[in-house]
Amino acid sequence: MSSVEFQSVTKDFGDVRAVDHLTFSIPQGSIYGILGPNGAGKTTSLRMLMQIILPDSGTIRVFGQYQKNSYLDRIGYLPEERGLYRKMKVNDVVAFFGELHGIKPSDIRKRTTFWLERFDLLEWSNRKVEELSRGMQQKLQFIITIFHEPDLIILDEPFTGLDPVNAQLVKDIIMEEHKRGATIIFSTHLMEQVEKLCDRICLINKGQAILEGKIQDIKQKFGKNHLIVSYTGDSDFLSDSSIQAYNDYGNYVEILLAKEANPQALLKKIVKQAEVYKFELVEPSMHEIFIETVQSLGGDKNE
Repeated sequence: MSSVEFQSVTKDFGDVRAVDHLTFSIPQGSIYGILGPNGAGKTTSLRMLMQIILPDSGTIRVFGQYQKNSYLDRIGYLPEERGLYRKMKVNDVVAFFGELHGIKPSDIRKRTTFWLERFDLLEWSNRKVEELSRGMQQKLQFIITIFHEPDLIILDEPFTGLDPVNAQLVKDIIMEEHKRGATIIFSTHLMEQVEKLCDRICLINKGQAILEGKIQDIKQKFGKNHLIVSYTGDSDFLSDSSIQAYNDYGNYVEILLAKEANPQALLKKIVKQAEVYKFELVEPSMHEIFIETVQSLGGDKNE
């Protein structure tokens, strides 16, 4: 069963087509990544899902229903542009959103204490939202998103403004919500998080789905033609004809081999110019797949 289905969804803003016949399906209980470069249509798609804006054509179904207000109470939404009432106190903001979702006052108090304590915000409970740092406001927004234990959680750039400790905490809670049975959608530019967290992804470019499916299936499709080389010395080997593309960090380089290239032949050339510490043929990372796929639609050889 699918929690969310987009079928040929299109949205125009004047002469700009933000979403172009977008189709994908999100299985119930999955963690699903919606990816794409800036301006690809990710946030517009999520806003249509939340009925903040409506599609010009196509259909969106959530929990098997065509767009109805009745399912919104089953969704938690963390928008890219945060929506906190800055003059309200922290505990009042949490209580307000809890009341909107019909939670009993006694349960609101218990849950508020639990979540503020877990996010190290309890001592700030009587302070105004505007007094919080950006990262603290992000944590508060995340609490509001999951406070009512939604069946579908939508996270648009959830790690923005968080230090590594709090990013780890948010990641842990995402996994807890997943184990509880929630379906989780998140849009992010952090490919490492996508690779570790998501079951499936949809890569959108210019409003269209250009890559969709299970992460492992996608990686197998791209094949083991990626190399990781750690070295010191001359990097002239990067101009070799066996290399289709590369991402060079100085003494560390990620290489996409051309079709029919021989990795061992390339290694022999490299060791003549440089001292090699690591030479490993690997599955492509989601970062490499993202770059390669987007650039294949029109881009340079190296990032």
